[in-house]
Amino acid sequence: MSKTLTLKKTCRLLYLFTGVSVMSLSLTIFTPAFASDLPAGMSPRPTGNSNDTIHSIQVNKSLVSKKNKIRLFPDAKQQVLFFSANGEDRKVYQLYLFDMDGRLVNQASIRNRETTVLTTLAEGNYLFEVFTDDERIENGHLVVR
Repeated sequence: MSKTLTLKKTCRLLYLFTGVSVMSLSLTIFTPAFASDLPAGMSPRPTGNSNDTIHSIQVNKSLVSKKNKIRLFPDAKQQVLFFSANGEDRKVYQLYLFDMDGRLVNQASIRNRETTVLTTLAEGNYLFEVFTDDERIENGHLVVR
């Protein structure tokens, strides 16, 4: 009996609100029907405690830069946060992430037209600020559930 690969299609829509503009991201995920069709070392189901899974990351901006395009957005699985900047050449952008008690919990620095990933986000509410040349250009609120 020959084994065939069956694919299951799922879609997830993510809406990010940044001021007036709305961005919609769509992802199609194909999963093999048989565990033996997976690459070596991959499990057919997520492992680990389901209580540790992040289900959503929401970004709400309070201050939005008109000169620089700063993006904070989650990956399709809502597990990590991407930070990217597009503005003036040779600029360095710093992201500071604070918990609700005002403690710095994460920090990232990128150059113009670069993207970095923040992977160690625990569930909770955060405040963020983005600086360039010692000037705050964006800030807002981040919710990780």
